[in-house]
Amino acid sequence: MITNDKIIEIFCATDEFSKKYEEEIENMPLLSSDGKVRRRRAASMSDSEIMTILIMFDFGTFDNFKHYYQHFIKLHLKSDFPDAVSYNRFVQLESRGFFK
Repeated sequence: MITNDKIIEIFCATDEFSKKYEEEIENMPLLSSDGKVRRRRAASMSDSEIMTILIMFDFGTFDNFKHYYQHFIKLHLKSDFPDAVSYNRFVQLESRGFFK
């Protein structure tokens, strides 16, 4: 079982990485496949929260991510992730947890 201290430690590390990464790409425009500049909308969950959830899944004992998200994150860790979105929305946002 992962402790709250470990969750905070993982979140802080991913948040520091995310901030430095954002600084590096801040002035680069987002281009689509057709060459048009796209904006990046803010999500209700931060990139750091998304990455933390994905890292915790990799270190955990769950085999099924959907079950892990719906029954562990949304129920047991509700206080740690108060803005957790639905599973379907999380899957859409999951790519933000990697490189943009």
